[in-house]
Amino acid sequence: MKWVEREFGHYHGEPVIEYTLTNNLGMSVSCLNYGCTITKIIVPDRHGKLENVVLGFDTLEEYVDFSPYFGSVIGRVAGRIKYAAFELDGVEYKLEANEFPNHLHGGRKGFDKRIWKTEPVEQVDAVGIRFTYLSPDGEEGYPGNLEINILYLLSNTNELSITYEAKTDRKTLINLTNHSYFNLSGNVKRDCTEHILQLDSERFLELGYDLIPTGKIIESKNTPFDFNQGRLLKSGIKSSHPQNILVGNGYDHPLLFAKKGENTITLSEKESGRSLIITTDQPCVVLYTSNQLSGPFSIAGVPARNYLGVCLETQGLPDAIHHPNFPSIILNPEDVYQSTTRYRFFSNTIGV
Repeated sequence: MKWVEREFGHYHGEPVIEYTLTNNLGMSVSCLNYGCTITKIIVPDRHGKLENVVLGFDTLEEYVDFSPYFGSVIGRVAGRIKYAAFELDGVEYKLEANEFPNHLHGGRKGFDKRIWKTEPVEQVDAVGIRFTYLSPDGEEGYPGNLEINILYLLSNTNELSITYEAKTDRKTLINLTNHSYFNLSGNVKRDCTEHILQLDSERFLELGYDLIPTGKIIESKNTPFDFNQGRLLKSGIKSSHPQNILVGNGYDHPLLFAKKGENTITLSEKESGRSLIITTDQPCVVLYTSNQLSGPFSIAGVPARNYLGVCLETQGLPDAIHHPNFPSIILNPEDVYQSTTRYRFFSNTIGV
């Protein structure tokens, strides 16, 4: 196993470094100290061909100018907070309304746009990077000095684990996730419409016109949101269900896991033979089929267009602070925020 680094650019005078972790099977993960951004995940297809299975850019300038959170850690709070404000213990806090009038993905300069401190981690059968950042009291409007510790660890079983830990000196909110866009075709050869998604979920959150949960929880049975037996993503993209149409023809929804504890998500693409199995201790996954990805940029030479990738954002429920029936995302000074999500890649070689 090995760990290498190279200079990727400079951000406001600070060096941005790309770290590449490689295991003994040839899988590699590249990431930046800018936003803990995963730039590449290289894994084999059914023929053993190594290709990148996440969307990303070749230059820092593209990340700064165009990135729709490609591969980044999102915080302090993933998703939208209605009207960019919340109340704790009778005190109202105003956040950056970077998606006016609401707050999105931590604000105008969330964790995805910060330079993190890093250190290499070496274990017997794994190699990784530890990222640390101190988010000061008042940053983007949030209370409390928040110390964040995130570990990316690549094992010899082709598994990338992301472990999040945080502490605060004042009551605050926290809901972290990684915003990678997966495309298992490899090197963006095809879009994600033929990807198959399976997970144990019986309910999803209804979204309002502003894409923020209304508070209503909907049964997914007999709808395009039922993934229990596996479903092609294009079935929701082409669906006439009002919730699919609302988000731009596709998905941008929190799917609630059927049980508490560790849950499993499986994403696969038949033609490449690649599968991704995600396990998480979070209560939901936000499924986003990149319905709004078109723009004046390219990804690995492919002009940006909708449905080029699929996000599986394991996290707490969005806008939970405004819905007492949702699991709390409040962090107290006496507590520690902890969460782990694992991404394990396989390739089906049957018939080769």
